[in-house]
Amino acid sequence: MTTPAAVITDSAAYAQAVEDAVKASAAYYTGGTSVLDDDAYDRLVHGIAAWEADHPDQVLPDSPTGKVAGGAVEGDVPHTVAMLSLDNVFSAEEFTAWTASLARRIGREVERFSVEPKLDGLAVAARYTGGRLRQLITRGDGTAGEDVSHAIGTIEGLPDELAEPVTVEVRGEVLMTTAQFEHGNEVRTAHGGQPFANPRGAAAGTLRAKERAYTVPMTFFGYGLLPLPGTATDLGVRLGELAHSDLMVQAAAYGINTTAGTAVPGITADTVEQALARVEEIAAARAELPFGIDGIVIKADLAADQQQAGSGSRAPRWAIAYKLPAVEKITRLLAVEWNVGRTGIIAPRAVLEPVEIDGATITYATLHNPADITRRDLRLGDHVMVHRAGDVIPRIEAPVAHLRTGDEQPVAFPEVCPRCGSGIDTSEQRWRCEQGRSCHLVAALSYAAGRDQLDIEGLGHTRIVQLVDAGLVADLAGLFALTREQLLGLERMGETSADNLLAAIAAAKAQPLSRVLCALGVRGTGRSMSRRIARHFATMDNIRAADAAAMQQVEGIGTEKAPSIVAELAELAPLIDKLATAGVTMTEPGVTPPTSGGDTGDADGNAEPVGGPLAGMTVVVTGAMTGPLEDLSRNQMNDLIERAGGRSSSSVSKKTTLVVAGEGAGSKRAKAEDLGIRLATPDEFAALVADYLN
Repeated sequence: MTTPAAVITDSAAYAQAVEDAVKASAAYYTGGTSVLDDDAYDRLVHGIAAWEADHPDQVLPDSPTGKVAGGAVEGDVPHTVAMLSLDNVFSAEEFTAWTASLARRIGREVERFSVEPKLDGLAVAARYTGGRLRQLITRGDGTAGEDVSHAIGTIEGLPDELAEPVTVEVRGEVLMTTAQFEHGNEVRTAHGGQPFANPRGAAAGTLRAKERAYTVPMTFFGYGLLPLPGTATDLGVRLGELAHSDLMVQAAAYGINTTAGTAVPGITADTVEQALARVEEIAAARAELPFGIDGIVIKADLAADQQQAGSGSRAPRWAIAYKLPAVEKITRLLAVEWNVGRTGIIAPRAVLEPVEIDGATITYATLHNPADITRRDLRLGDHVMVHRAGDVIPRIEAPVAHLRTGDEQPVAFPEVCPRCGSGIDTSEQRWRCEQGRSCHLVAALSYAAGRDQLDIEGLGHTRIVQLVDAGLVADLAGLFALTREQLLGLERMGETSADNLLAAIAAAKAQPLSRVLCALGVRGTGRSMSRRIARHFATMDNIRAADAAAMQQVEGIGTEKAPSIVAELAELAPLIDKLATAGVTMTEPGVTPPTSGGDTGDADGNAEPVGGPLAGMTVVVTGAMTGPLEDLSRNQMNDLIERAGGRSSSSVSKKTTLVVAGEGAGSKRAKAEDLGIRLATPDEFAALVADYLN
């Protein structure tokens, strides 16, 4: 869908819109402090363009529609070749219309397109002489830019020296990855500065800052390569004749960072349909990328097509930016709520002035922990930059400090647990009620009885509240001590219901160790991680005996998570003992436990799974399952894979052995096909693991 344009009703409103757009652009490109988010700026420029289309005799000279992005910034270093912006499309229909226009311009269909992610950073030109980086220049107004060579040496992916002693200019985008942005704001606030609102603004401000007491790393991705005066004639001719995709291969050979090493590498497409399919794939991967993108750049790949299409004063006619919906918006922080989770964690949640982002109305956002609020210097009433991509939980990046009025108020932190009034353990970044799980026993028991944990049918939230209020259950083990007489004493509990619930509780004792571990609700161990831990150690005794170093041997458990898992399991020791006494299973079926001598089934010291049809295989499930697998949840599918000797995974890579592709399978199936990975339909997979289906 096309981005809606701001409505401009008369010449005065038009003049004001131009002034607002120019100010916003200037603020962003000089320090990353624009008063408008991307979506608001795009709507404003679309409104300006619509007015100008109807009133061509009233176009103001400062209008952003005729300028290169970043043109508000003055520069005194001339570009050898104009450094232009890109025109935008916002839908498949607009893109198709653009390709038709391009075909008419060059007199034939474009032979091949290149398709790359549109990186959300700042465009720069890096000039190399004899292979050494001599000068770094911003885009500026497209004809001249600002010298920011002081940033040389602080940008990853932009080497001081190329692999060959060539004289060339590399063009690309300087940005901050998510990790660099978080680190940069920590350093910035530690030196008394206000945190940047988002990674792109942080990159813009950091790149231009000349005299700071600290440095913050940034990352460069190249998207262009061209000769400079002094370039060897044969090299200059060759670069001018290479397709864009080949230029990127050459840039990578020189040692320049490109998208080739990312999850969304640039590709070539022979048809419009292939290009649009790649757009969908990149858009689907957006939320998982470690850096920001705001669209996809599609170019005529061949140099001959580019030369014949030519360029306008603002943008080349052979390239277009397919913009994606904005994932960042500015709104106001109205309040902070403090919620207590099932393990006693006291988590802050931001209450926002409602704002629409990526098709959803956002009224809440995560704030992580109290230290995060302090570090970001968040205040009630602040304008804040909110980020959401796909199904990712919305988060506040930072306050937009330059919009503060002075009326903002500090966020009040709780002094006692907001749920039970007990003291708060503030020894870690994530605060916790001193009562731990007992503070929120109903939530903890509801989680443990859930379908992906112990799967106790008939034990819903209302029934658990009854049990807790009646004093019949004080922890998870208490469920297994319930008697028929106790249940019959509850309101609306008949004999049949009581017998059925007792039978379901008894059946839960036979659930495998992985589900028992998950039911305990150890922080950092969801369903998938609980399966990995159980299959690694085979028995609860082995898990409890593991120290942090041993726990780190489990895939996905790092140096930060391992100690907390070990400590929490030690804390849960009395409960685990009570569960074992009650007869709850403490082993993982299909896994060989360690021998009495301490040796395990494989060379790495792991418990070894019994062989099965999926032994040694890594399996990814995508799309809707049908046939015998139709009623299985994704967690149940993962359980099935691991019972059959395989390893379940959520992403397709070169290590993937098999992809089970159901109805509606999209980018994962496409990636499997590109990598030559074996595909199976749900029916084929069901036949393969038939002996393991319940």
